[in-house]
Amino acid sequence: MRVIAKKILREFWEKHPDCEQQLKAWYQEASNSEWKNTKVIKIEYPSASFLADNRVVFNIKGNHYRLIVKINYGYQIVWIRFIGTHAEYDKIDATKI
Repeated sequence: MRVIAKKILREFWEKHPDCEQQLKAWYQEASNSEWKNTKVIKIEYPSASFLADNRVVFNIKGNHYRLIVKINYGYQIVWIRFIGTHAEYDKIDATKI
């Protein structure tokens, strides 16, 4: 998968260094994956949540942080749409971000 854009993750872990290793690991795993559908993601990430419009919510660092991505399975592209604390996540509409 091609993950767009690592810069968003980097800026976040610079503010929240406690999740740096988890975000780097997620980025590496996602970059090396060839996700074809949600079933494949669910096997690798059992706690992932799936929303409309091919959006996936990943729990980072024991659910302290939430990462929302939008996936185009055909083109193998993952767009990072949101990364934030659980409290910040509760304030947004994850289906529209």
